[in-house]
Amino acid sequence: MNLTPEVMHLRTTSAPDWKTSPWPYFILAFGWSWLFWIPLVLTGMDISVTPGIVLLAMGVLGPAVSAIFLTCLTGDKQERRDYWSRLISFKRIGPRWYAIIILIAPVYSVLAILTGLVIEGNIPAFDTAVGYVTHPLTIMPFAIMRLVYGPLPEELGWRGYALDRLQRKWNALVSSLVLGVIWAVWHTPMFFIRGSLMSEVFPLWSTKFWVAMGPGILAGAVVMTWIYNNTQRSTLAAILFHFMMNFTGEFLRLPGDIKTYQFVWLTIIAIVVTLVYGPATLKGKVRRRLVGMGRESG
Repeated sequence: MNLTPEVMHLRTTSAPDWKTSPWPYFILAFGWSWLFWIPLVLTGMDISVTPGIVLLAMGVLGPAVSAIFLTCLTGDKQERRDYWSRLISFKRIGPRWYAIIILIAPVYSVLAILTGLVIEGNIPAFDTAVGYVTHPLTIMPFAIMRLVYGPLPEELGWRGYALDRLQRKWNALVSSLVLGVIWAVWHTPMFFIRGSLMSEVFPLWSTKFWVAMGPGILAGAVVMTWIYNNTQRSTLAAILFHFMMNFTGEFLRLPGDIKTYQFVWLTIIAIVVTLVYGPATLKGKVRRRLVGMGRESG
């Protein structure tokens, strides 16, 4: 079993399996979120009305509420401090990684647009982006909503709590894929909720739906693990990257096949990252050898 140094703190001989296992967390996160979302699905309530939007928002909090609850319940003082430090510490993220976090989504979006130009011979109108640019005061509320609706509450749980525990059992690549599948399944009710962003952007059973919920979300999970493992397990880094994916996607709101090309290019990036940095830790083979040599000499 290959374990990254960052998750070794979870390997304590006195800790029971339920404390370091990710599965109680997933059960609690799903239970909380779906408790609020399933009624929306069954009643067909539109989230434009007050009860609907409240239920949707409460469900989105599931990953965060579950992670915070379990951290307070099972973690000692050091583990609780570590959980919050990874959320608020900007120093964990080096300048190069800030650049990577900010640029990846715009880069694969530009590549998608160019791919559409080559294959289809046209460039989208960018109506949504033009609307925000011509009304700049709307950008900040839009950005805040893109942060609160997804990245912040989700990453407090998926990367902030679950990823370390998955990497305790599997290597970084496998952990990413397992988390990606769970992440996709967790989203499923949203596609049946009237007026939800997921149902509007990725119509159920469409090509965009299958690409987003398959290779797209798995690739996103791999890239996020890569960023997380190379920024000293920074939950903040995961939140920022998740935000950039959502912000860029919604700001551009690319049509049809071009949206699909975004996920294709993200998948290519994830494959390159895995080949270059290695599936074991996604931190680089050379770095692992140097760390190992340092331990032997010590």
